[in-house]
Amino acid sequence: MTEMACRACGGSAGRLVLDLGDQPACDYFPPRGTPGPDPRYPLQMWLCSSCGLAQLMNDPTVPEEPKAAEPAALLAQAADAVRRVGSAGWLPPGATVIEYGSPHGGSWLGLLADRGLVTADGQTRADIVLDCFGLMHCADQKTTLAERAARVSDRGVLLLQYHSLATIIQHGQWNALRHGHFAYYSAPALVRMLAGVGFTPCAAWRFDLYQGTFLLAATRAGPGRADGSVEALLTEEGELGVRDPAVVGKLQEDVSRSAASLRQWLSQQRAVGRTVLGYSAASRAVALLCSAGVDAELLPAVADASAAKQGCRMPGTDIPVISPAELLDHRPDAVVVFLTDLVDELRVAMPEVEARGGAWVTMDHVVGSPG
Repeated sequence: MTEMACRACGGSAGRLVLDLGDQPACDYFPPRGTPGPDPRYPLQMWLCSSCGLAQLMNDPTVPEEPKAAEPAALLAQAADAVRRVGSAGWLPPGATVIEYGSPHGGSWLGLLADRGLVTADGQTRADIVLDCFGLMHCADQKTTLAERAARVSDRGVLLLQYHSLATIIQHGQWNALRHGHFAYYSAPALVRMLAGVGFTPCAAWRFDLYQGTFLLAATRAGPGRADGSVEALLTEEGELGVRDPAVVGKLQEDVSRSAASLRQWLSQQRAVGRTVLGYSAASRAVALLCSAGVDAELLPAVADASAAKQGCRMPGTDIPVISPAELLDHRPDAVVVFLTDLVDELRVAMPEVEARGGAWVTMDHVVGSPG
């Protein structure tokens, strides 16, 4: 195994807990008709024994990041987060703010401006430094977190939003692992990382997005404003075993189960003459389709609202990416939605699917379906 140095603490002791083998870069969408095979690269998760950070091992890919359409669920969660954090007193009018965002979207700046906050200019410090799913995209976790911490004013707050490793474990979200996402945070690991830059989390909020995301508020002042939510979260995740490689390693079993279930379900649907398409050319769909060995014969197309992806094909497969309008033209009997948060939005946007007798199907249904 490649010698590893933890991206947060530099430690070399740890365990490989998830190995998806060689996978195509999930953000490289070749134009439809471009011959394969596409380049593939090792895709592995390593758990540091010292600080507990789950992290991507080597990543030789070059980020492409085609522009994705922002899901309504992401926008709704941002509004809910601003409301809840503001109600707790962390967003006073007139405060200055710096945002480190994700390349996938989800900015809070407009919402914060509506509450009277002001975006800080240049390299100045700010009362609020916000990171919305951005930190995980940085290879050097230690340096990047220190940079964000340094921009917080003396009495300011650092807000970190992240997709939880606990969620990934509990819901078998092994395909959250992707090239370009360098860290997968548990509360214990993130608290330790924050301590390394002189910050202490004071409050935590839980959201339903991605079946479980969290937001931490951390300050230099320490636990003076602590409300007990962080301690409760640490206890909950400690009991789950988020630092135990045997617990995290159970994700490997989920790979085989969900990949086999998807292939079997698609084969059964095709055998009885049902038309099945996919929706969401998201990164999670790439490893899933490749691990399941699904091609255009089993899944004729995947629809996506991103114009940048339409006219391309899914990485590592011959499955074309089409527009939502083209999906409706196919009159599918079922549509497998690879990002569960999209289902409610799709039902509203494309009522024709169900009106014609079709169904929106999630991977939870596929894995749990007997046929």
